[in-house]
Amino acid sequence: MRDEFGLPFGAGFPEIDRKGMVEVDLLMVHAYAITLARMMENAGRALAELSRRRYLAPGDGASLAGRHVVVLAGAGGNGGGAMTAARRLACWGARISLVLTGPAAAVSGVPGEQLAILGHMGITPGDPPAAAADLVLDGLIGYSLRGAPQGRAADLIGWANAQTAPVLSLDVPSGFDAGTGRMADPAIRADATLTLALPKRGMTGPGAAGWTGALYLADISVPPALYARLPVPLTVPPFAMGDIVRVPPADQIGSAGSLNPKT
Repeated sequence: MRDEFGLPFGAGFPEIDRKGMVEVDLLMVHAYAITLARMMENAGRALAELSRRRYLAPGDGASLAGRHVVVLAGAGGNGGGAMTAARRLACWGARISLVLTGPAAAVSGVPGEQLAILGHMGITPGDPPAAAADLVLDGLIGYSLRGAPQGRAADLIGWANAQTAPVLSLDVPSGFDAGTGRMADPAIRADATLTLALPKRGMTGPGAAGWTGALYLADISVPPALYARLPVPLTVPPFAMGDIVRVPPADQIGSAGSLNPKT
């Protein structure tokens, strides 16, 4: 069963909290030698693909020439994934406006590598554009948020929420606390969210769609056996249907784990 954009529905993926995701990231690097750069490339590729299929060129695979995408990026891994998506979208013809939460010099490590690549492509950061966008990518703050967003990040959340263009968030809507499963203030109200590896705590519960929008899940190449090594082991199905699956709300999952989507 697929959604209106041709992406398969997937059930049986448990939620994970911030502490669990920290363990996943550590095991990916230290037990499986799957580096942050590889995970970031997988996340960015999936975000670009969902952007294309759901918003920019649904169904036809056409060039994205003339489509304007504003990419909001923080200095961490979430921002790095959004910048990776920006590169791919630019290669497909989209016009990219890149907006950072701070000085470019503060973006270092693997996210800094993604920023440098964009610079070589002529995509440099600036202020939020006055021109209307076709899509806003939210890569401001990831699952590591503790407390309410502050400063420039908070200002950009307010800017994004005021736009008429849809907002697609990476991993979590900025302002979502994966430790508590609750939204802070301010917080992005996303049209859709592409979460990574597993849904974060609170994302599939009642009312969550009011801030995640449509929830999708991306495979960033976590070996399923890794989840059995967590302090609280999880059983996770493989991404057998594709790299991106649509996660239905909890009230659309039957008692036996089967999918009962609403019409």
